[in-house]
Amino acid sequence: MIKQLFSNHKLFALLYFSMLLIDILVKLNLPPFPFRLFSKPFILLLLLVYYIFNKTGNNKRKQLWMFLALISFFVGDLLIINNTNLIFVSISLFVFSLGKIFFCLKFSHRKEYRISRLIPLAVLLFCYIIFFTALLLNDLKSFFIPALITFFLTLLMFQLAYLRKDVFNKKSYFYVLFGVFSYSICEGMMAIKTFKFDLQFQDFFIMFLYGLGLYFVVFGIINEKEDEHKLLEKQEV
Repeated sequence: MIKQLFSNHKLFALLYFSMLLIDILVKLNLPPFPFRLFSKPFILLLLLVYYIFNKTGNNKRKQLWMFLALISFFVGDLLIINNTNLIFVSISLFVFSLGKIFFCLKFSHRKEYRISRLIPLAVLLFCYIIFFTALLLNDLKSFFIPALITFFLTLLMFQLAYLRKDVFNKKSYFYVLFGVFSYSICEGMMAIKTFKFDLQFQDFFIMFLYGLGLYFVVFGIINEKEDEHKLLEKQEV
């Protein structure tokens, strides 16, 4: 029964987004303690089990990076529930940064990058960093360096997801790229909410984009099939 639930993509999507909606409703209508300690952990736990049941390929190291990334985000989720405690927030930023590093290791590959593809993306990412740095510079205070690091890692994750094109199948490529894009928007909104000013419907969109982004990253990864391994075999020949 459990295996069928996690192996059937449509059934799992229904379960996952139902739990995400429940967590959003809890976030909007109930105090975080103790209610979100019960609703929020299920989001990453479901994704973790979903990945374990559906992971593909024989590259154990890449599978380990994905597993560690999801575990890191799970721990970070638990810590960030108490967002009024600066110590918990600081530790959560560190743990989320570790998760992003593991995602970057998972997204990386051995194929040479084309500079012509890198330049337009590099310009956009540079503008993104400048925008948020200018917007939040006077408000970050002691969080300036941690925020800069976490933004940099998000952009690195986005760049590596972008450079998966022509290495992995299109379905995997576009789902992962859309997932990272959704997460990037969520993180930007979270930074503005935390350090600058409130946004309309911010709590709903932040959590929805966060859950949506991670779902599509995991869904994209489990649809890589054997493309990566075929590429490595060709390079070794």
